Amino acid sequence: MLQYDELLKEFEANERSSKGSLALMEQVAQRLHESMTRYNWVGFYLMDTSTHDALVLGPYRGSFMPTLRIPLDKGLCGAAARSGKTVVVNNVKADSRYLGSDLVKANIVVPIFSKKRVTAELCIESYFADTFTLREQQFIESCAAQVGLALEKDGVGSA
Repeated sequence: MLQYDELLKEFEANERSSKGSLALMEQVAQRLHESMTRYNWVGFYLMDTSTHDALVLGPYRGSFMPTLRIPLDKGLCGAAARSGKTVVVNNVKADSRYLGSDLVKANIVVPIFSKKRVTAELCIESYFADTFTLREQQFIESCAAQVGLALEKDGVGSA
């Protein structure tokens, strides 16, 4: 899809410009939220570097207040962080792990790696069931990979 390609090129250019990972996260959250009509909340969670047992809210855009801190043993975000794999739930009412707004029908969480460690996540929620097709998943994973590159440049994920 042309829109996917254009957004990815924009994110790649921003990542290469070395404005930093937080600036890129801000841009990705804003552009995905405003460009993709079914992405009602787009945000990042960052690994708590002091304890490595929770995710803390990072840059986001959306129509509701998100959870500020998510323990790794809770929710879809915790599941993605623990497994290191994308979690896609196109009907959150059918998944007891979902912790969030009653308005949300679908959720995708993509772990972001820096130096081979999960250091952040890209989380997108939709008020529409069945939003996240395989092509959507691949696009969102590509967006997350760009943020991972920026995190590595910033030295995030070092032991």
